[in-house]
Amino acid sequence: MINILVTGANGQLGSELKSIYNNNIDTFKKPVSIEFTDIETLDLSNSIFLKKFLEDHSFDFIINCAAYTNVDLAETEKEKAFEINASCVKNIVESIKGKKTKLIHISTDYIFDGESHIPYTEDMPTNPQSVYGNTKLEGEKYALKHSNSLVIRTSWLYSSFGKNFAKTIYKLCKEREELNVVFDQIGTPTYAADLANSILQIVNQSINENRFIPGIYNYSNEGVCSWFDFAQAIAEKAYSKCKINPIISEEYPTAAKRPFYSVLNKSKIKSVYQISIPHWQKSLNNFFKAM
Repeated sequence: MINILVTGANGQLGSELKSIYNNNIDTFKKPVSIEFTDIETLDLSNSIFLKKFLEDHSFDFIINCAAYTNVDLAETEKEKAFEINASCVKNIVESIKGKKTKLIHISTDYIFDGESHIPYTEDMPTNPQSVYGNTKLEGEKYALKHSNSLVIRTSWLYSSFGKNFAKTIYKLCKEREELNVVFDQIGTPTYAADLANSILQIVNQSINENRFIPGIYNYSNEGVCSWFDFAQAIAEKAYSKCKINPIISEEYPTAAKRPFYSVLNKSKIKSVYQISIPHWQKSLNNFFKAM
């Protein structure tokens, strides 16, 4: 029996992993047991309890989806953001020290400064411009101290679960006649169900082919768009008559600075794990089906 622990199971990605596991009995070729935990059942900040828990339960994989993701609030809740995004990762790594447990940790495009004009590769310099970005980068560093760690950087995550941009726009464009959305921030949406499927594909390859290559990998859907383009597509697919107006970032000030360009180069993960990544518009259709 292969034992897997998923933390942050009530978030967008954790919920998608749970949905796939519960609804697809043929996901794995070998017997697999996945334990889904969230802060209510496993507080990662309690290092003593966490270490005891991981001593009592032997896991072959830990998929760490737990994160503090309120980008703007992190500017004032610095300690809380650091605890969840960095210290908790440190606690996991210290608790599995000397074990063969494979760790898959989720990170973000916010670890880059957004000044590039070409898609970011995994080896390009990091330079976070926000508290959130800084805490996620520290989390990456802790994760990579474990020799069997794989870090996946993703961007613009959305899902039919939880709170996210896609669900907010979907709701607002049914309630309002007009919406203002920034057009000068460029990136790629990531449908959490696609990322969840890719993570399970990596786990499957590790289980069945003994292929687990540690390191940093980028993952988002294919294609490029602005937040305005994304909102426009959502409104169109929702058959909404709401007018989406393009505005510049200065017209919509936020506490945390956003990367103006955060397109991720996915060549590495596609090459190493032979993963096929859908275009963001195709995945948006699947999002609407799930909704």
